[in-house]
Amino acid sequence: MTRFTLLILIMISLLAGSCSGKKNNSGRIKLIPEKDFISILTDVYLADGMLSLSDIRQRYASYDSISTYITIIENHGYTKTSMDKTMKYYFIKKPQKLIKIYDKVLAVLSQRESLIEKDILLSMTHQENLWTGKEFYFFPGTSGADSSGFKATLWKTGTYALHFSATVFPDDQSVNPRLTGFLCNPDSIATGKRSYIESINYIKDGQQHAYSIIIKVPEKTTLYFEGLLYSFDNNPAVCEIHAWFENITLTYIETVI
Repeated sequence: MTRFTLLILIMISLLAGSCSGKKNNSGRIKLIPEKDFISILTDVYLADGMLSLSDIRQRYASYDSISTYITIIENHGYTKTSMDKTMKYYFIKKPQKLIKIYDKVLAVLSQRESLIEKDILLSMTHQENLWTGKEFYFFPGTSGADSSGFKATLWKTGTYALHFSATVFPDDQSVNPRLTGFLCNPDSIATGKRSYIESINYIKDGQQHAYSIIIKVPEKTTLYFEGLLYSFDNNPAVCEIHAWFENITLTYIETVI
């Protein structure tokens, strides 16, 4: 998927709106809220992907793309006219905001794809995912106060592996973006000695990179594992951050130290 695809969608909507919506008093139509707008665009992409499958396309041969999009919009409680106006507003008046909305749509789609891939991988290797953090991290997040912090208790002797994918974009303004973390006895998290793991520095090229950490738990020992997937040196309140984290798994390898 590319930004060009989204622009084509917008132009289709504008064209369809200009042909059929001239009699509507669009000045009284409110814009679709951003959260719902993202949900609609996400469903449109999913529907477009589903209709590219031959079995699905044959089953719904009577539906054209525009009819499908209108059905999706109406299922979200809005009209085609409101969708036309919202797209036109962002396309003409706030194109940069539209790009950020598009990035959030891609984040939702990537999250869903990541969950499916992770489930397939774990089922193939018969491993349990011990990760207790979020399934997916996208910055900037929707709440404005999202954190990449994680915590886990490694209670069993042996070797653990943390795997994840990170994408840090070239426009990200964080200084020295990296993973940080430490190991500690769970009975003395606040006062005990911390053993810091080696940091992982991220590449700012907009490409997805896979990263791994191996953690060994000595015999008859339980360790507390805490850290940040996305740590950096400058203040996030005064810089633009732009990164994704997905495909996160923490698994136990059946070996004894």
